[in-house]
Amino acid sequence: MDALIDVRDMYKIYNPGENEVHALDGVSFKVYEGEFVAIIGHSGSGKSTLMNMLGCLDVPTEGTYILNGRDVSDLTDNELSEVRNNYIGFIFQGFNLISNLTAIENVELPLIYRHVDRNTRHRLAMEALEKVGLKDRVKHKPSEMSGGQQQRVAIARAIAAAPPLILADEPTGNLDSKSTKDIMAILNGLNEQGNTIVLITHDDGIAANAKRVVRIMDGKIESDTTRDDTETDIYDKILLH
Repeated sequence: MDALIDVRDMYKIYNPGENEVHALDGVSFKVYEGEFVAIIGHSGSGKSTLMNMLGCLDVPTEGTYILNGRDVSDLTDNELSEVRNNYIGFIFQGFNLISNLTAIENVELPLIYRHVDRNTRHRLAMEALEKVGLKDRVKHKPSEMSGGQQQRVAIARAIAAAPPLILADEPTGNLDSKSTKDIMAILNGLNEQGNTIVLITHDDGIAANAKRVVRIMDGKIESDTTRDDTETDIYDKILLH
């Protein structure tokens, strides 16, 4: 089976020369369809740089990144934008919702960029909002919702077009413990439905929800471990109860 994500010997070097910094230093790993992978590391570990690479927000200095069968290692900005729109659903720590748009309008926005017709995008947006438990908040604007509800809208926006990859960057970083529990339950549910999720975090408790944990330090992968269902259940109880 081909990997959805295939990163091969990836480097990201800032300030090349005497004072160069290797934010990524020969990273290689694969993610297969249907996996729930957490990439964990402290500030300065390289995890944010790796997230930018995986999300096609930047390109590596050296190495190869194949996403859904396409080499995206050295695409132009316009080509990267097309890949992001078609292949990746983003969930950010800061929600990144448009303040003057309602929940359903925020969810529909990426579908407009995909040239989805009005009726279809409305249906897809409604279905996505229902999946995250917000069918009664579709006409609310972000200022009229809690942080947890705003993040649910962001998740609905990410999944509405059923992209191959959901990339979640510190998705619970601005949330209280109850909202964190709710959001992680939604992400676990989406994974159980077959969605591929890559979660970026600094928190071991959040990472413990994933079936696979990739730990990065000083731009290198320090460990890559997979838990069985029993181990994951134990970590879920530690985090969520």
